[in-house]
Amino acid sequence: MGSGWHEWPLMIFTVLGQCVAGGFIVMALALLGGISERPLRKRVQWAMIVLWVLMGIGFMASVLHLGSPLRAFNSLNRIGDSALSNEIASGSVFFAAGGFWWLITVMGKMPAVLGKLWMILTMVLGVFFVWMMCRVYLIDTVPTWYSAYTPLGFFLTMFIGGPLLGYLLLRAAGVTGWGMRILPVITLIALVASTVVVLLQGMELATIHSSIQQASALIPQYGTLMSWRLALLVVALACWVVPQLKGSQPNVGLLTFAFMLVLAGELIGRGVFYGLHMTVGMAIAS
Repeated sequence: MGSGWHEWPLMIFTVLGQCVAGGFIVMALALLGGISERPLRKRVQWAMIVLWVLMGIGFMASVLHLGSPLRAFNSLNRIGDSALSNEIASGSVFFAAGGFWWLITVMGKMPAVLGKLWMILTMVLGVFFVWMMCRVYLIDTVPTWYSAYTPLGFFLTMFIGGPLLGYLLLRAAGVTGWGMRILPVITLIALVASTVVVLLQGMELATIHSSIQQASALIPQYGTLMSWRLALLVVALACWVVPQLKGSQPNVGLLTFAFMLVLAGELIGRGVFYGLHMTVGMAIAS
């Protein structure tokens, strides 16, 4: 029994990957539809480097999970047959497509039409990457993961952290458009949905068991940990929304703090997810 913290490289990789995918979609949509001034577009494009830095940190963490960096390429040996290989491949393609688009764009070498098509393709690749993450854990011999709660949890992280990350970087670039008011609403809806998922999953754990294990006993602190997670997310949302209710825009420092709270909350939730690993049938404790 444990809280899953021993899987911290995967926790960092999955949470950052999902937040970056969501953040890229937000910023790409802003560039596609709402920002026409050239200097402002340039600032937004430069701000997007943060996405690729975070994605790089996520991939470095995933390599640590393999024990040796030299094993990283082995994870691509079974593309098409292995969910793990598909996850790493899809993430690498998303990272490469977005990174090359960003580099060529900030250098001023990207044709306008091609740049728009490239952004749309990268958004699709980001969503596909998150789905490939889900597929890794949909294992029929792990009943605590083999359910709709796994993809729901992963995509809700994208909808909780992505809009805030995108908003933070857009604000850092000086964007103040009215369309940005939609982003906190998206995160609020995702937070409500996530709360419902936590409650439903908590009740379902009592019905899952193997011949020697009860799922609800894997993490006795499930309720406490998830309460802390939701509390951090609520405080983050308050930091984001309260200044707007008062008629002002939250500053970059406050938004950065809010995003750090979101990361902390989602890492707690992901630790619980990994801690719920169990297999059907008999098991031998190590």
